Amino acid sequence: MKARTRARGTALQALYEVDMVGHPPLQVLQDRLEEEPFPDELAEFIRQIIFGVIPLREQLDQVIARYAPEWPLDQIAAIDRNILRIATWEFAAQRDTPVKVAINEAVELAKAFGSDSAPRFVNGVLGSLAEHENEVVQFLMPKCQAD
Repeated sequence: MKARTRARGTALQALYEVDMVGHPPLQVLQDRLEEEPFPDELAEFIRQIIFGVIPLREQLDQVIARYAPEWPLDQIAAIDRNILRIATWEFAAQRDTPVKVAINEAVELAKAFGSDSAPRFVNGVLGSLAEHENEVVQFLMPKCQAD
């Protein structure tokens, strides 16, 4: 697994823990980095994902629900929901990751951490979001600037 993909996996695990157990994000990040040390650049990337996604969870969920209405958010597995949040945040809020790369990385995370059907599901939902990339960005931008 590539280094940045591993870093995304660590961020995913941290977001999942925060989501499911409610542990403080900073403590979860520190614990994860103690368990699996990363070079400073990748540790910062993990931090950016975690602290980029968490304040935008509600908005990310809204945009996912808006452009993938056939998948009610409360019926999406928590791990898949966090994979979708990370990818959407990367291409629509952070804007440093091209859409295709964000989707490919999300599918890799789904293969590693999700169910057998997760990669197809994640690819389909993100494909729908990618078709509406400009609207997704416009929806998230005011929220990103407010933080």
